[in-house]
Amino acid sequence: MNLDAVLDIAAGAFLITGALLSLAAGVGLLRFPDLLTRMHAAAKPQVLGLLLVLVGCALRLRTGVDITTLVLVGIFQLATAPVAAHMVGRAAYPHDDIRTDLLVTDELAAHLDRAAGERADATRD
Repeated sequence: MNLDAVLDIAAGAFLITGALLSLAAGVGLLRFPDLLTRMHAAAKPQVLGLLLVLVGCALRLRTGVDITTLVLVGIFQLATAPVAAHMVGRAAYPHDDIRTDLLVTDELAAHLDRAAGERADATRD
């Protein structure tokens, strides 16, 4: 067995594992009950699944230009997915799209109460 065959087998394993994680993320989006759990399913396994697919593609393609492009795709995904998930969660929180009975701790409630009080004080002045 030569090196090319070993790299192709590893690439296939990475591609299949990444595809399964992305499939799990899609199923989680359909099955989870509220926005925060869906957001978690969309961000965590989807990013890892994409990174595994990118590694599999890099092992299969093995050229400098292709690997550079795949690295850039991975970096941009790692930079944007957590920020987007955070912004969606912050935007949806005040609109009662969150099931607070499922939360272990609600760290944002105190900040929102304080911000609402400051807004009320500012409107009275």
